[in-house]
Amino acid sequence: MKAPINRPDPSEHPPFAITYINATDAALSEAKLSDVRELLAKQCDQLDSMLKGVTEDQANRAYAEGKWTLKESIVHISDAERVFSYRCMRVARADKTSLPGFDQDAFVPESRSNMRTLADVLAEFRAIRGATLALVNSLDAAAIAQVGVSSGNPFSARAFCWVIAGHAVHHINLTRDRYLAALK
Repeated sequence: MKAPINRPDPSEHPPFAITYINATDAALSEAKLSDVRELLAKQCDQLDSMLKGVTEDQANRAYAEGKWTLKESIVHISDAERVFSYRCMRVARADKTSLPGFDQDAFVPESRSNMRTLADVLAEFRAIRGATLALVNSLDAAAIAQVGVSSGNPFSARAFCWVIAGHAVHHINLTRDRYLAALK
């Protein structure tokens, strides 16, 4: 196995990223995993297992007024992961072009998530995660340490790896604590 992708230093990411990095720390500890790659590899199965038995009607519901539906939330994980992985690749390849932000709230209605099946939405996440893992596993220590600029902030490839995992942790926790709890 490759050397672990260590927790990024605060100088490698903007302050907002700490929420996701801390979520990754907690998930690694809870699952007794030693590397963010292991967590990335397990999250699809975790989400699939959690959603066994959820009906299409349930997956088209939000846990509260004004919130995304469960399908929209899962597609949001996929959309954000595409963006973060692209940024990670650009930074890891030493591209010094400043990378723009994105408006997640504009993406959701355009995703038309609720017109798709839950199985299709989960398969898309699994495919995207497979591509993310291929990228992350291809990166050596020098690539992981590269720092670029994203949304006007310094951001290392290492930090993107942790943010990808932590963003999924955040939404997996929301799925368990809010979406599935609302179904009971």
